[in-house]
Amino acid sequence: MTFWALIILTALLITLFLGYSMLRGQKTREPAAAYDLRVYREQLASVDRDLARGVIAQADAERVRTEISRRILAADAQMQKQTTQSGAPRWATGVAIVVVAAVLVGGGAWMYRQTGAAGLPDQPLAQRIERAEVLRAERPRQSEFEADLPSAPRPQLDESYATLLQQLRDTVAERPDDLQGHVLLAQHESNAGNFSAAYKAQERVIELSGSTASADAYSHLAEMMILAANGYVSPEAEEALRQALSRDPRHGPAQYYLGQMMAQLGRPDIAYRIWVDTLRDSPAGAPWADAIRAQLDDLAFRAGVFNPPDIPSASTPSGPSQDDIDAAAELSAEERQEMIRGMINQLSDRLATEGGAPEEWARLINALGVVGDRDRAVAIYEESLSVFAGNEGALQTLSAAAQRAGILQ
Repeated sequence: MTFWALIILTALLITLFLGYSMLRGQKTREPAAAYDLRVYREQLASVDRDLARGVIAQADAERVRTEISRRILAADAQMQKQTTQSGAPRWATGVAIVVVAAVLVGGGAWMYRQTGAAGLPDQPLAQRIERAEVLRAERPRQSEFEADLPSAPRPQLDESYATLLQQLRDTVAERPDDLQGHVLLAQHESNAGNFSAAYKAQERVIELSGSTASADAYSHLAEMMILAANGYVSPEAEEALRQALSRDPRHGPAQYYLGQMMAQLGRPDIAYRIWVDTLRDSPAGAPWADAIRAQLDDLAFRAGVFNPPDIPSASTPSGPSQDDIDAAAELSAEERQEMIRGMINQLSDRLATEGGAPEEWARLINALGVVGDRDRAVAIYEESLSVFAGNEGALQTLSAAAQRAGILQ
């Protein structure tokens, strides 16, 4: 009630101020005869002064007074006829003041009811930060949150794929120390939508990898946990994200999920800073960058940032146009192979002169493997390792490309 009383009182004070301004504007317009009247009165006073100094005679003074008095009477009569009130009548001004009061008080109350939060207690920054820390410390763990989730229907798998997946499960169960088997199991459980089973297999992958576990391995673990919890970032998922970032501080997916966690905990300010930094470092076409851009405006509003920086998208890696694809379809096998080699050479020259993202180097390595140029693929791979030395995420991308190209076991 105190809040509403203050709002209504403020609206009424504004109405009084506006009403006073409207009433004050109703001034009397002075006719031209009023100026003449002031002149004649000044002339009458001058006659008295001249007579006192002896400049004119008494008879002349009387005659001049009579003439000036006649003119004063005529001007006064004319002024009375010409005097008019400016502006609207007083009754119209009164109605306008009442309307303004109704709009300010009633309209303001209606608008606040539509967009405001009546009864919401004060939320000072220190209290919000403290509440976020408590929420972070007391939030449910992964198993607790999953247990409270409603059961969701399992996706229907192709019968042959379901059979192969079950065979993989049985094989891994018989060979608990098979690293590659657990890697495949985590990947295929995730593909099948069994995220709980996927992150359990991924935990075993990290356990078997030991100190050699990469940032990607921990990031995949966190992602599987988050997907299993319908987007909730648990303490276990947070620890996996921290492990990924300790190995690669610029790891895009880990930064994205860390920002998501901060937003969930009531710290959109920290989440916003994390996501902006992630966008600046993201390569062209990064899926996490698209997800950040889709949510950044809303997050900026929650963080109190009303002029977010304009972060342009990274240049999209060049590739064949639709015309190139259509033209390639009409070529013979030899001509098509020559065209592919020309595009590979263009990409290679550009990377050698201008540099590029790890994904572009990986694309070149993979393309060379496809066309069977293994020696050149090895040379490009070795060059890329020196270019991105120390960047764990980039090295993982390049290593995966080399494996697909068949030059790295």
